[in-house]
Amino acid sequence: MKVYEYTAKNELGQKLTGRYENAENIAMLREELAKMGYTLIKARRENCNNKRKFRVKNTDVVSFAYKFSEMYSAGLPIIKCLEALEQQAQDSTFKYIISDIRQSVATGANLSKSFEKYRDIFSDFFIGMIAAGEAGGRLAKSLEMSAQYLERQMEVRRKVKSAFAYPIAVSITCLLVIVALMVFVVPVFTKLYKQLKVALPVPTQILVNISYLFRDWWWAILIIAVAAVFGCKKAFSSPQFKAKWDVFKLKMPIFGRLNQMVVVSGFIRSFALLTSVGVGLMDALDVANMVVRNHKMDEITRELKGAVEAGYPLSKVLGRYDIFPPMVIQLAVAGEEAGIMSEMLNKGADFLDRDIERAVNSLLVKLEPAMTVVMGAIVGFLLMSVYLPIFDYMSHLK
Repeated sequence: MKVYEYTAKNELGQKLTGRYENAENIAMLREELAKMGYTLIKARRENCNNKRKFRVKNTDVVSFAYKFSEMYSAGLPIIKCLEALEQQAQDSTFKYIISDIRQSVATGANLSKSFEKYRDIFSDFFIGMIAAGEAGGRLAKSLEMSAQYLERQMEVRRKVKSAFAYPIAVSITCLLVIVALMVFVVPVFTKLYKQLKVALPVPTQILVNISYLFRDWWWAILIIAVAAVFGCKKAFSSPQFKAKWDVFKLKMPIFGRLNQMVVVSGFIRSFALLTSVGVGLMDALDVANMVVRNHKMDEITRELKGAVEAGYPLSKVLGRYDIFPPMVIQLAVAGEEAGIMSEMLNKGADFLDRDIERAVNSLLVKLEPAMTVVMGAIVGFLLMSVYLPIFDYMSHLK
């Protein structure tokens, strides 16, 4: 199948770019565009062997979801919504993506299918919500809820990143200062020690050896660092290693509880919103599992589906797993009994998000003093190692 990237203009003279997959040649592409009211300006055949990788900011995706929801709720047809969003897009990559989706819808594909090829950008949850909205005639509501969900998830990630930005920046700065001392300052003192002809204490000898390693074996350190990066990438591409790492993240000291809350919050919120727009329990569990992307949740999801198929209430089955907080389980039980489980689980996700923020702040309160102590110990070791031989020399003079 031939694929063309094209530039065309509409009746108002506005230029549009897009991607067409069903044309045998440019003449057929021109005819198809003419049927939709566009005039072809130029076209280029795409090499289908090269799969493009797209990168789009989360803020752009959230803004797109909100604008799409508002315009469609106001009564605009989907094609007109996508045309307006394409023209408003500032990022050229995102403009291309919206254009391709618009083109796909214009040729008869349903909306969720048109978004399918950009699943990595819009997420499994977003596409699942659109599919459910189309099937149940609640597309406007699905788009609105999807936009709210994406914004909430982005806000949680932003808070976590901003909270850890300061400790990370301080750690990197400290590391750079230590390297600079090893490369430029310690060699000066090493020459002084040789001139004084004093025996070096063990801490000073360690410091001198480390400095020598940085100055004369930097290339070996660089090779090891690069090899470590590639080794980590290869390890994480292995399903077996990835599964063990996902389990470890949920049990690791200090950060394990925080990781659990993030995973559970994403899982239950996705499940609650999907079921609220009419997605079946099994499909909602599958999509919610894909959203969190954790191998431990893969196992739990399979067991949940098996238990539900066997006739057990979902709220009761959740209680079998320690990863779900008691509060969430109680809300699920109460919601299932009252027939409003999706609303109750959504509240549970709200509680968890607030707990995540409190946990991050509490962790920082403990982390910052610990970092101060560690950095103080490092600086103290450096100063002691540098000045010990000098003090020893001065004592001999007396």
